[in-house]
Amino acid sequence: MSSTWNPDQYNRFRAERQQPFHDLVALVRPRPAMRVVDLGCGTGETTRILHERLAAQNTLGIDSSETMLAKSAAFAGAGLHFARGDIATFAADGTYALVFSNAALHWLPDHAPLFARLANAVAPGGQLAVQMPYNFDHPSHTVAAAVARLEPYRSALDGWAVEQPVLAPQVYAKLLHTLGFAEQHVRLQVYAHILEGPEGVIEWVKGTLLTEYERRLPADLWPGFLDTYRARLLPELDADRPYFYAFKRVLLWAAK
Repeated sequence: MSSTWNPDQYNRFRAERQQPFHDLVALVRPRPAMRVVDLGCGTGETTRILHERLAAQNTLGIDSSETMLAKSAAFAGAGLHFARGDIATFAADGTYALVFSNAALHWLPDHAPLFARLANAVAPGGQLAVQMPYNFDHPSHTVAAAVARLEPYRSALDGWAVEQPVLAPQVYAKLLHTLGFAEQHVRLQVYAHILEGPEGVIEWVKGTLLTEYERRLPADLWPGFLDTYRARLLPELDADRPYFYAFKRVLLWAAK
């Protein structure tokens, strides 16, 4: 099983992927001398933007991908640091003025205890800011899960498929209240991505969703999986050119 992500494929839609990040940062209230952690920092490019936008005293970016972090050295310095780590086990005790995560927590299960750990890492008066895709009902995602149930992929994956761990927005709102946040902003936003054609959806998910299937499948099975995915997905999509890819995301911010 490979543990790598392909930053070049991911960045094929760099501008589109960064817009939700900028919308999330806009919710954060800058404070003097902030200590910040960015969970799932990727290459570190947007972590640098976050660090500078907030004029933070210290920012730590954490990611599990060696290939992503290999590019982070170019953005480190002046109080910004990066470290390899598993955000699924991240825990801290009232340490950070801001716990931030953009497009990463949707890979993790059990969001109620996960958010309890994140809340515990937020210092008194501190903030939590999270953005997660909420597009698991789109054919780009449901077809991948359907192909994963076919042989020989089902056996090779031991029955695994990407699931939907992200909760409904109103559930996060109640959860944040329960966890002691005095203020909050939670919204579901639809981002309009205009692609050259429906095949562009495949290129989009090859940089995110499909990486999870690729890294779990034997190398000799991956091309067949991708071909089957393509053959099943394209008939499910409009043939419009350009193609309108509606992508839903949950953005949430809360302050203690």
